[in-house]
Amino acid sequence: MAYEVEKTDEQWQAELTPSEYQVLRLAGTEPAFRGEYTDTTTAGVYTCRGCGAELFRSTEKFPSHCGWPSFYDPKDTDAVELRADTSHGMVRTEVLCARCGSHLGHVFEGEGYPTPTDQRYCINSISLRLVPQADQG
Repeated sequence: MAYEVEKTDEQWQAELTPSEYQVLRLAGTEPAFRGEYTDTTTAGVYTCRGCGAELFRSTEKFPSHCGWPSFYDPKDTDAVELRADTSHGMVRTEVLCARCGSHLGHVFEGEGYPTPTDQRYCINSISLRLVPQADQG
């Protein structure tokens, strides 16, 4: 699939830390409860660490206690791409940045969280960068 932001593997490796590259480009997962934004309540917009696209708002973030930041809806339905993921012997829905194709995490449905969408976008902190509300222009 062609993305608005296209880079070679070498460019991604030069721009991202090894940990960022492992998650964003190789669909890795950061350890639970270790991410920078797991329990953050700062108001703002979460952007893609790979390309800066706006992905999620803090107003849709909720405490799921699962070990990763959780959102019940993306900032814009076109901001993320959903793809079937059958790796690791499971059937899940992978969440990618629609602008650069970076792996963000997975979305789960029907878990019973008291959210308007009954969805949990379980996103790796390392895939995101929080732009606090006061810093938004």
